[in-house]
Amino acid sequence: MIGICCSAPAQNSMQWIPYGPGGGDARSFAQDPSDHNHVYLGTAVGTVYESRDGGMKWARLAQIENRDDLALDNIAVDRSDPKHLVVGAWVLGQTDGGVYISHDGGRAFTTNAAMKGHSVRALTVAPSDPKILVAGALDGIYRSEDGGETWNRISPVENKEIHEVESIAIDPTDPKTIYAGTWHLPWKTVDGGANWTPMTKGIIDDSDVFSIIVDPTNAQNVYLSACSGIYRSTDKGANFTKVKGIPSTARRTRVLMEDPKQPNVVFAGTTEGIWRTVDSGQTFARNGDPAWIVNDIAVDPSDSNHVLLATDRHGILLSNDGGKSFTQSNDGFSARQVTAMLTDETHPQRLYVGVLNDKTAGGVFVSDDGGQHWKQKSEGLKGADVLSLSQTSNGTVLAGTAHGLYRMEGEVWKPSGMVSPLQPEPVPDRQVKRGKRMITIKARQPRPKPAVETTARVDSMSVSGSSVFATLPDGVIVSQDDGRHWNHIRTAAGMPLRSVAATGDRVLAGGGDKLLFSVDKGVTFRTIPLPSGLAETWATVVDDSGRCWIGGRGGLFYSEDDGATWKIHKNLYLTSVSGLYFDRTGGRVLVTPGNADTKVYAVNTGAMTVTKWDAGWFVKQVRPVGDRLAGATTYEGVVLQPKAANGDTTVAEKQ
Repeated sequence: MIGICCSAPAQNSMQWIPYGPGGGDARSFAQDPSDHNHVYLGTAVGTVYESRDGGMKWARLAQIENRDDLALDNIAVDRSDPKHLVVGAWVLGQTDGGVYISHDGGRAFTTNAAMKGHSVRALTVAPSDPKILVAGALDGIYRSEDGGETWNRISPVENKEIHEVESIAIDPTDPKTIYAGTWHLPWKTVDGGANWTPMTKGIIDDSDVFSIIVDPTNAQNVYLSACSGIYRSTDKGANFTKVKGIPSTARRTRVLMEDPKQPNVVFAGTTEGIWRTVDSGQTFARNGDPAWIVNDIAVDPSDSNHVLLATDRHGILLSNDGGKSFTQSNDGFSARQVTAMLTDETHPQRLYVGVLNDKTAGGVFVSDDGGQHWKQKSEGLKGADVLSLSQTSNGTVLAGTAHGLYRMEGEVWKPSGMVSPLQPEPVPDRQVKRGKRMITIKARQPRPKPAVETTARVDSMSVSGSSVFATLPDGVIVSQDDGRHWNHIRTAAGMPLRSVAATGDRVLAGGGDKLLFSVDKGVTFRTIPLPSGLAETWATVVDDSGRCWIGGRGGLFYSEDDGATWKIHKNLYLTSVSGLYFDRTGGRVLVTPGNADTKVYAVNTGAMTVTKWDAGWFVKQVRPVGDRLAGATTYEGVVLQPKAANGDTTVAEKQ
């Protein structure tokens, strides 16, 4: 039985346009049997993409269930009806997931009620019957005989071994012969699941089996990959022999794929690159970068030279020479988690973004044309996650990372100077009476602590004039020389802060239930209370009139009297705020709500009118780029406001 509709088409007339940067985690491929250039792509964040030109360009189709936690490792296309797709999904760290079905080529999906909540790790279609599907889940193996509409468990409930199923394969001519790989060992049934036999001969005990394939031209040949290596059988799994040629460091072979036109050519996608054999597994050779983590492989059934790789961090890689060499092919595909944005003060079309979790494939990306094209500029960051970006008054770009501060010098990032810790308080001299006289005893002053290079995380930075403020887990630091040297601010020390904003003489810093405020450019700070209703501070802003804004779990508040009292804008009531930014040129505060809201708001700081847009994406923060806005999505890179999207303006707030 099919459940309710759970996803909608990804495009609408005013939806903001995705612009990258390309790359990120790509999980799985599926090819349209009626069109070899039509390829589907599953991601780790619940989105489905398609390409109509063999993987050169990609377009987003749907977000399944509007969730960003579904790993789509398996997509099956019905050979009898190519618009019929069946997707298996699972959730990291949970026993959640399920099976989702589309009848319009992936534009909308429905939840299969019978498989809802099952963590589906493997899914395949019987080569001899497109209506028969077998799914492997954490709790067992399931079979459908009607294209995924209904499912029956075919692994015995009482069996303590046939669970945590990671891979499934079906005999090319006999759909009742099924191979299953678990987190322990592989299994086989020849009667559709009535009876199961372990396949152990030749395989190292306790091997996680990631992938199983059966030679479509000779069902005697079975390959499987495990944490202990790659194995080959020539007798339908009765006996296995370990394949030589892949070093032990690359044993985690996530996927095996046979060339449909050349059965002797087999690809092995590992956690250390792509390997290839041309002699049916007798020997393997690695092609490409050993840093690639390969999740899936697609070989064009009509052209063996055309090979696609789905990888972690690097996105999609394309080969036109049979897998000997690869280039990135991420046009239209972005699975980047953008956490920092910066618009260049002197070049309005130049946008910098920082990303998380992509190591040497991530860092900082720069676009000089408003987000249409990107260039990675991460040399020197050593794979650090970028949490904040800022630009000093002389144009120097600074990056706050999970491992300290960096400044861009030419094309290379270098550690951003030294940070002086809080110096000990000076000890006063003592007055001592000796007889009838008072004498002064000079105090021995404490030795100053030396400046050191910080490796602490820097969540936020803000510039006001020649001063640059930054947050550390133990307070606020300030630089007066474009980020070369930093000093702790004593009155803002000892508090874990995540946001700082400075305009003119005012500096506002917040984090959790703490809020600090300065009216003398950070020389002194005082603690001010959070407004009633705000449970946690996530973002701070000071606008050009000196008005303070704070947002977080509990909504958006502003103060016109330096934090003595707080107000809620009458035309902008929000329950959560993920990002605030003061756009000096536009004279407005840009607001992005949390709670997976797709709206974006701008408050004019003069008239206090509100303009809103529906981005069509879950946007965490926005920045002006030329005459438009750019937004950082949760997991899918940057989206750019269409030129025609003027937004809706409310009346001014009644005071």
